[in-house]
Amino acid sequence: MLFIEPTIEYNQQIRAYRKEFLECGDSMDGTGALRRCENPQDWVNHSNSCKNPHTVPQGLVPATQYMLVREEDRKIVGMLQIRHYFNPYLEKYGGHLGYSVAPSERRRGYAALMLKMALPKCRELGIEKVLITCISGNEGSKRTILKNGGIYESTVYEPDEGVCLERYWIVLSE
Repeated sequence: MLFIEPTIEYNQQIRAYRKEFLECGDSMDGTGALRRCENPQDWVNHSNSCKNPHTVPQGLVPATQYMLVREEDRKIVGMLQIRHYFNPYLEKYGGHLGYSVAPSERRRGYAALMLKMALPKCRELGIEKVLITCISGNEGSKRTILKNGGIYESTVYEPDEGVCLERYWIVLSE
């Protein structure tokens, strides 16, 4: 498996990943602006601008986007975004990481693998404690977080979406 930052080399795979989510009406957590970007090049450009504190769009925090690509068929099976630090919304509701797995590829351990691969990258960014949230009742996401050392802190109500979010922390050791 490749855990890589987006490049236009994966143009068709990015289109297919986005299409799969749009067709099933599922949320695209951890994909940044992918839902809004019909053109993969626009999404790659947006993802690149989000990495740099000087070019990140106003209202967002710097973030690094990753794709989990299965090497044998070059299919994007998941995406994950690391937010480098918090704004008030992320501190309460969103956390450091967002991720999703293609609906056709779920229940195969890809989310846990992405999270495991992302934690050293968080450490490289100077993050010592990683906050991850998941919607209450999302047992797959909860198991993914727990499998990677997540410790439950609390549940908060997010009023804009009308959902309860469970908050978990993963302490990064040396």
